[in-house]
Amino acid sequence: MAPDDVGEGVWHDGRIGGGFASSVRRVGASRARQLAQPARGKATCVAVFLQPSVIELEEVLHEFDPDLVQLDHESLAEPAIAAALRARAVLPVLRDGRALPAELPVRALFEGVQSGTGRTADWDAARALAPRMELLLAGGLNADNVAAAIATVRPFGVDVSSGVESVPGVKASDKIFEFVRAARDAAREFCS
Repeated sequence: MAPDDVGEGVWHDGRIGGGFASSVRRVGASRARQLAQPARGKATCVAVFLQPSVIELEEVLHEFDPDLVQLDHESLAEPAIAAALRARAVLPVLRDGRALPAELPVRALFEGVQSGTGRTADWDAARALAPRMELLLAGGLNADNVAAAIATVRPFGVDVSSGVESVPGVKASDKIFEFVRAARDAAREFCS
């Protein structure tokens, strides 16, 4: 996806993420800053991590300057990570089959055991959590199944990555638009 596409896609989407986990979707902090530039002020810029080192986290915070940091909730228990994120908005990730934090966050992303696989998260487990928090559903979502996911889980929002790619690591504008349209239609139907 080209930087010009990012601004247009985000206008409909609301968030843009820079991936910093080790995968085909990984971007460096300076590339994330470049891609996010057209979206600044129109969308929330998110730094997506799995379990970052403190050095990696601080580099991305300084260079990319995200509006929101998304990472597995277990990472927040590490004092150095928590200290680096003290003045930042954080979206913790809760995963299928893992223990929940003792105190549930107000808002969290719920996804499958492993990110970026295209495998669907456990919608029944997500549905049980959704009334207790602002739950963002991720994991295996695409334009074909997002309506069923929204109807089943009734999430606060949805998150997509591999479901809008033409090939692994390459976002396709047409797939983004189809996904957003399907998600918005389902939200109007099931969450009004």
